[in-house]
Amino acid sequence: MCRIESVTKQLQLDEIAREIDNCKICKKDKIGVAVSGEGNPDADIVFIGEAPGKQEAVSGRPFIGRSGQLLRKMIREIGLDDINDVYITSPVKYLPERGTPTSEDIAHGRIHLLKQFAVIQPKFVVLLGRVAAEGVLQKKVFVTKERGEIIEEKDGIKYFLTYHPAAVLRFPSKFKAGMIEDFQKVKKLLAFS
Repeated sequence: MCRIESVTKQLQLDEIAREIDNCKICKKDKIGVAVSGEGNPDADIVFIGEAPGKQEAVSGRPFIGRSGQLLRKMIREIGLDDINDVYITSPVKYLPERGTPTSEDIAHGRIHLLKQFAVIQPKFVVLLGRVAAEGVLQKKVFVTKERGEIIEEKDGIKYFLTYHPAAVLRFPSKFKAGMIEDFQKVKKLLAFS
């Protein structure tokens, strides 16, 4: 993609980030600063989480805590750069006061997320857990049953489901091998695109 178009896309993502910063609905019952996302505006692949954690809500950067360190390590292990090759974000852009985002938080955050997708125009979206899937696809999924597969394909985007890194950290014996396997599948899918 030409440099001018890349700069234009980044300017558009910056404008969306300003909208998120000023969104009263996003801020309601939330903690810290907005975490709109980061990475390459021309990325073919976007990783979608749940909502910022405590470290993210302080820094304004997605996936920098323990879960983020695991995610970024796994991204690098499949041959991608965690900043230059991908875009990382979530449907909910602020840390919820009560932990897991509500359905209302997820539905509202989807508005901003779809604007980001319209700019980035990814080919693949990796959904990290149930909240990511609900935020993007507007449907409930059973991660343990549907993970490791493209669960939907529409508008030229393939949606791949895997575990959230936080689940892997909490229950490594149950989820780690599956997430590693899933990331190898992502690597193969990208190779054939």
